[in-house]
Amino acid sequence: MMMLKTILLVGVGGQGTILVSKILSEGLMSLGYDVKMSEIHGMSQRGGSVTTQIKYGEKVYSPIVVEGEADLIIAFEKLEALRALPFLKAGGQMILDDHEIFPMPVLTGAAEYPHNTVAALKKVITKLSVVQAYDMAAKLGNSKAQNIVLLGALVKAIGLESVDWKAIIAEYVPKKAVEMNMAAYDAGYGM
Repeated sequence: MMMLKTILLVGVGGQGTILVSKILSEGLMSLGYDVKMSEIHGMSQRGGSVTTQIKYGEKVYSPIVVEGEADLIIAFEKLEALRALPFLKAGGQMILDDHEIFPMPVLTGAAEYPHNTVAALKKVITKLSVVQAYDMAAKLGNSKAQNIVLLGALVKAIGLESVDWKAIIAEYVPKKAVEMNMAAYDAGYGM
């Protein structure tokens, strides 16, 4: 019997966190898991926080993740990683894109961005993988594929290689972007 697993994806509007959640959910269902997903959009169209909660296992009753429950957090941006930290369970894992998007209070000078995020997270998370997903995607020709780079890193981190992820990705991304997204997946998986 498979234990219930909990994944939290956090980012900023426009980064593709929901797309990755849909691809991930479909892949988990293809393995026979019961999967529940929930999205929270905080002014996402204006660059606000986006959080997606996924639970999977033999039987899942609710997708809601409470503090200290997430087995894995995928953070598309460093400040969002800090915000999500209370949800990570003791001994949990975080995959973090070392990328900064300044929220409005920082842009207006009302707040400072915590540039020491990675160092602070390393002090409290033993299983922290820092990925240059945004930069890797930009080198491939489109920084928006950052999300698929992170998906590749996630698949490798939790051992879900038995799913044909590329076929699922091809169903969800525009036809003109399939080849670039395949390269993005390979880049994330190959880290």
